[in-house]
Amino acid sequence: MLSKFICACGAAALAIFATASAAQENKTSLFKVVTVKDEIVIGLSADELTAMGGNDASAVAHALAQKGDLTAWQYNVHRGPSGELQMAASAKVGLLAHASLRIEPYSTPYPVTPHP
Repeated sequence: MLSKFICACGAAALAIFATASAAQENKTSLFKVVTVKDEIVIGLSADELTAMGGNDASAVAHALAQKGDLTAWQYNVHRGPSGELQMAASAKVGLLAHASLRIEPYSTPYPVTPHP
């Protein structure tokens, strides 16, 4: 009886670990871009951040300043398939270095869906 319980707990822990690993691989990081006129939230995948040379707001700001422009997915709060609120990509946008004043990390209480 105890060995079945231990096996069941081990299987459950393995399933949770595998799910967390998959979520980490598909993780989308959100950043708030403050411009002269407004602010938007963008999402970048781990691969996109690695290509920029980092994984934080400083790397995004440096890449934007170096290239002069950057294409990213704009994120907004949407309803998911079962009605729950989530952060989802809404449009692909272009950012210009001379119009962007500040880039900062953005946190949200809602789950973040990966962009297409």
